[in-house]
Amino acid sequence: MTPAAPPPPHPSHPARKIRVLCVDDHPLVRKGIASILANEPDITLIAEGSSGVDAVALYRQHRPDVVLMDLRMPGGDGTTAVIDIRREFPDARIIALTSYDGDQDIYKALEAGVKGYLLKDMVHTDVLKAIRAVNAGNRFVPAEVAERLTESFPYHGLTSREQEVLALVARGLSNKQIAAQLGTATGTTKIHIQNILQKLKATDRTEAVTLAIRRGIIRLDS
Repeated sequence: MTPAAPPPPHPSHPARKIRVLCVDDHPLVRKGIASILANEPDITLIAEGSSGVDAVALYRQHRPDVVLMDLRMPGGDGTTAVIDIRREFPDARIIALTSYDGDQDIYKALEAGVKGYLLKDMVHTDVLKAIRAVNAGNRFVPAEVAERLTESFPYHGLTSREQEVLALVARGLSNKQIAAQLGTATGTTKIHIQNILQKLKATDRTEAVTLAIRRGIIRLDS
């Protein structure tokens, strides 16, 4: 970590560069972002990290104007880091950066308080627009991501218990087996599954699991 003088609050002076912190566990991603930002007269990369723990520590040290935050990292995930940073610094301006476009990941990031959301394959075209927009106090969600959110709104809203039930369905458990594992009645499990099918607009259990995995609601290893 490089030492830094205590930075002032978010700037409004046009001559001052936008100070960016980049946190991603892949060195090549960080290198690519550094290369993009190096040629911009109004943006400077002040620090890099590779984990959620790094993100919190570096934010405290540098107080950047904008953070580019990978959502999935070892040593503390990005979504948790967003929550931790914004708990201490409510005005933090953070852009979620991920290679995964599951709807549930998008919702979790937005609910955690990110101001922008970028898929990594959009970085070369949209990262500068995202940084400038978020620094100016605006939100930045690319049209492709916004369209997914709009289309998938009816699919969102499974309760934590319904997600738990669906994860067990994905493992091939019957209603009776799910009820035994969760300590509930078989009839209660049946009601949960009916609600899941309705919310996902799925015709059967297999389609519900397929939709949930594709949208990031559950994972095969859950």
